[in-house]
Amino acid sequence: MVKKIRQALKNEKGLTLVELLAVVVILGIISAIAIPSIGGLINNSKKDAHLANGQQMVNAAKLALIEDDEVESWTLQDLISKEYLEPVKDPSGGEYAPGSIVKKGENGSFTVTLVQKDSKHQFYSGDPFELKRGDVTLPK
Repeated sequence: MVKKIRQALKNEKGLTLVELLAVVVILGIISAIAIPSIGGLINNSKKDAHLANGQQMVNAAKLALIEDDEVESWTLQDLISKEYLEPVKDPSGGEYAPGSIVKKGENGSFTVTLVQKDSKHQFYSGDPFELKRGDVTLPK
């Protein structure tokens, strides 16, 4: 019985170098496909977050408009300091510039301009309810 076990262990073969190489190549191909896709998902989620922040700014401006219908534009800092809006984080890692503004347009429409504080990069300018993900640019 012990001889049979020893003989069975001797007949066991490990992976050859070619088999290991094939596995490494397959994993490399999979990672080459997956990594850019993941990067694209992260960028898309950042763009969606910028659009959502602009939508929040418009909703806050509508609240401010109820209090004072003479005002035509609001900066992000005005909306936050007057407590119409909670502080908003820039999903790209910086902060929004104080010059990020909401302007009241004709027919009750609103235009938002979002600008990054340090680089002065403009993410978008327009109605965040009408804009699409492709209209948002991210800093490099």
